[in-house]
Order: sequence, then structure tokens, then C-alpha cells
Amino acid sequence: MTTLEEIKELLNKNKTRFLKELEESREVVHLVQKSRKTTLTEAEKTKVKEQLLDICKAIPSFAVFMLPGGALLLPLLIKLIPDILPSAFREDL
Repeated sequence: MTTLEEIKELLNKNKTRFLKELEESREVVHLVQKSRKTTLTEAEKTKVKEQLLDICKAIPSFAVFMLPGGALLLPLLIKLIPDILPSAFREDL
């Protein structure tokens, strides 16, 4: 496999993961809106908690990536702290 093909494959895989995270976030927004009117079930509460933790994990990753040299530092950080990634991106670990 050539480098260009590998890059295309990685971009496609991460695009799919990103879209999965967005879909989960939309679902949580719906559940939060629902919680204003009715009480959530335990399963719904768990789902909201897990997704909010995923969102909180994505913020430091993005901040590290934005630092000068962050694109080089982020993979090292992920190896040291694998839990820093949102759940949709942890499939390969």
C-alpha cells in the first residue's frame, strides 16, 4: 500500500469516527432537552454521562493539537494516556 492510499484510508476511517461522535452528541442533546420535561431512565442518564465525558476528553486533545508541534506531540500523548481519546476513536487501541 502506498503512503497516499494509507493517508486516504486513515482520513476515511477518522471521518467515520468523527461522524459517529457527532451522532452520539446529537442524541445527548435530545436527551438533555427531554430531561427538562421528564425524568430520564438510568440507561439514558448513563448515556448522557458517558457522552459528556467523551466531549470533555476531546477538548484537551484539541488543545494539544493546536500547540506548535502538537501534531507530533498528540500521538505520543495518546500512547501515554490512551483514555484521552473519545470512545469512537478508541477502536484500534
